[in-house]
Amino acid sequence: MTSDTPLLHASGVSKRFGAVVALKDASLTIKKGEIVALMGANGAGKSTFVKVLTGALKRDNGTVKIHGADQHIGSPGAARRAGLVPVYQEPSLIPDLDVADNLALGNTPVEPFLHWVEALGISGLRLDDMIGNLPLATLRILDLARALASEPEVLLLDEMTAALPTDLVEKVLAVVRGQADKGQAVIYISHRFTEIAEICDRATVLRDGETVGDLAIADGVEDKVVELMLGAALGAGPAVAEASARPTGVPRLDVHQLRAGTRLADVSLQLFPGEVLGVVALEGQGQDELFDAIAGMIRPDGGTMAVNGKEVRFHHPADAIAQGLTFVPGDRAEGLLMQRSVHENIALPMLARMRNWGAIKMRREASKVRDAVARMQIDIRAQGEVQRLSGGNQQKVTIGRWIATGVETLLLFDPTRGIDVRTKRQIYGLVRELADQGAAVLYYTSELAEVPAACDRAVVIFQGRVVDVIPADRADEQTLMRAAYGLTNAHEVPA
Repeated sequence: MTSDTPLLHASGVSKRFGAVVALKDASLTIKKGEIVALMGANGAGKSTFVKVLTGALKRDNGTVKIHGADQHIGSPGAARRAGLVPVYQEPSLIPDLDVADNLALGNTPVEPFLHWVEALGISGLRLDDMIGNLPLATLRILDLARALASEPEVLLLDEMTAALPTDLVEKVLAVVRGQADKGQAVIYISHRFTEIAEICDRATVLRDGETVGDLAIADGVEDKVVELMLGAALGAGPAVAEASARPTGVPRLDVHQLRAGTRLADVSLQLFPGEVLGVVALEGQGQDELFDAIAGMIRPDGGTMAVNGKEVRFHHPADAIAQGLTFVPGDRAEGLLMQRSVHENIALPMLARMRNWGAIKMRREASKVRDAVARMQIDIRAQGEVQRLSGGNQQKVTIGRWIATGVETLLLFDPTRGIDVRTKRQIYGLVRELADQGAAVLYYTSELAEVPAACDRAVVIFQGRVVDVIPADRADEQTLMRAAYGLTNAHEVPA
């Protein structure tokens, strides 16, 4: 091995999950003492790449070399022995065990671990503390301390600072830079350009599972990175919805300074009848908690919500439904009875809304179900069981059940994820039709091109706060991506 030999070189790495291609040509090179940012939009393949490199997932093709020698890493333990140690997005500690037992499971030396815990800003930790009783920020630090205690040659950090307060973020960045100064290499995934500019030497950019660029960190590199993430030839994409007049009057939903968990810090928004309000955010910026709080799935830690001008507090999803708020989750399995028929799934809310016992009006129910199936263009050839439908048709059923019942406020969380273009366009049209009939729609999407196609305006959330409000006619992908990364756009639009 020469002095120019990379510490780690991955080339042509691919990974499929059934029909889904998560990685198709991912490559990355890092030398001793370097910190390389691994960047990409939602779904670009960053986390999958890290899991392949560290043995949590087996690659389908490609090569991984350490110090110039081919490596066939089949498990996280093998990766650790080869010097590759990750800290994943979610804590990898067992909540029902104490700190000492978790260290023993990973053969982590106690003294170096405690040294790093203190260096990273956590004091008063006891080895007999139960992991399940510790806050998320502390767990993230413990995961990092455990990784550092093993003296890795390559440290892989996946959104390490996303759930940390500012003081702990500063400690982490200082430690990471110190490790590089001592000759270790660090692969750093973050949605925060300020952190990347502060500590990283280069940025490797993924798009659709493929490495599309490698850039030195310098002034003005943000725009080039955004361009690489989106692609030079974006194509025509979905048509832009016709511009609507700014809504006035009493909001259907008024959220003020809502806080929940460690990610939703302070979100205010207003959603009006007849409006489709988009929500744009990169992974882990608080959008999940926002929708869960509005839908009554979790109780917020602070802030207020009002429906039609009246303040509300939800203790259960049924409370939200009673106020006319309908939630369609991103995971279709959460919203459907997969072994029941299309008819039963669509008719279910009708039964739930009955106020007294009595005969079910079967003809009326059947008529409403048929109308929903027709409007949603649901393929019912396999209606014996919803689980036999395609993903797109399953999503249509989750929305169609509320069409049949009637909807006032629809909360859609990434409704077109994993479905074909034709079905996406059908959903855009239906959402617009509902809004034209007076419904209010809150629409989170992980696909930026959907915003001008489906929404009247969009709120952009970064680090749990609204950082921009953008009308549809200005919501091009580059503008949205810059805002989602916390970068300043040229315009300012009031909420």
